[in-house]
Amino acid sequence: MRVETDIKLGFKDVLIRPKRSTLRSRSQVAVERQFSFKHSDCQWSGVPVMAANMDTVGTFGLAKAFAAHKMMTAVHKHYSIEQWAAFLKELPIEQQQYILVSSGTSAEDFAKTQAILALSPELKFICIDVANGYSEAFVDFVRKARDTFPNKVIVAGNVVTGEMVEELILSGADVVKVGIGPGSVCTTRVKTGVGYPQLSAIIECADAAHGLGGQIVGDGGCTSAGDVAKAFGGGADFVMLGGMLAAHDENGGDIVEIDGEKFARFYGMSSTTAMDKHAGGVAEYRASEGKTVLLPYKGSIQTTIQDILGGVRSACTYVGASELKELTKRTTFIRVQEQENQVYGVTKF
Repeated sequence: MRVETDIKLGFKDVLIRPKRSTLRSRSQVAVERQFSFKHSDCQWSGVPVMAANMDTVGTFGLAKAFAAHKMMTAVHKHYSIEQWAAFLKELPIEQQQYILVSSGTSAEDFAKTQAILALSPELKFICIDVANGYSEAFVDFVRKARDTFPNKVIVAGNVVTGEMVEELILSGADVVKVGIGPGSVCTTRVKTGVGYPQLSAIIECADAAHGLGGQIVGDGGCTSAGDVAKAFGGGADFVMLGGMLAAHDENGGDIVEIDGEKFARFYGMSSTTAMDKHAGGVAEYRASEGKTVLLPYKGSIQTTIQDILGGVRSACTYVGASELKELTKRTTFIRVQEQENQVYGVTKF
């Protein structure tokens, strides 16, 4: 046993310090980025905000709305191949580059991913998603995926430490998902005691990935546009969102009415709700590591998209970054004192 005593930070622990700027308007800030990837020959340009591959978030409906803004969606893995075929017929070819095909690590998942990717050559991204990216079997699966799909961009995770980011990149991942336990409906930290403060995880993992020519996705923990800006400021190349994008018209899912107000059901993919729905219940050898909540119904996703991108643009103007890629170079974080931290708070779903 050992104890690390250096300070680790979450989004609520810091603010971005403003700096002199020559920008006159938020409209001058470019939020699109261009990426090339370590292993694939793909070149990509767009807004590096991703919808999470949860079945109440990463839906075809939200994917259509996001793609129109050049934003990305990791479509959840529970759609059938027939549903994928119908969706791709409706989605313009030039927008299919903003879609990630999600996969687990079973043989069935692998075969289904192959079938979906065969539907369109414009599908360039695979999101290999497990709760614990530290297992040897997961690394082996990433190698297998790289050998099978040499020209696809592989996004793999989740991990929270630099050495495992390096392992996954060297094994074939182009982009590594970073985050264990920060999500609003994730209870991994409560059930297992395992986790890592998200901002520090992003800072440390970005440093490891960029040293090898890879990228990271900050996955989880953002409850406001300001948190998204902090994630980019900390070095995240992409930011993945769940709860912030839930409870909209485009999500589908269960809508309930209580005392005349509408609410949407939102749950973690390791929750009892999700496992009852997709796996026939919680296996006897494990515990649920997610919860189910009701979120106020928010209507169209368009307002939320404007809020997120507007907030990020505004953050850039406060530090003089004319492009999103400059934000991390111009970011200085200041720690929030405990008393102020309690006032600043975190938005709770």
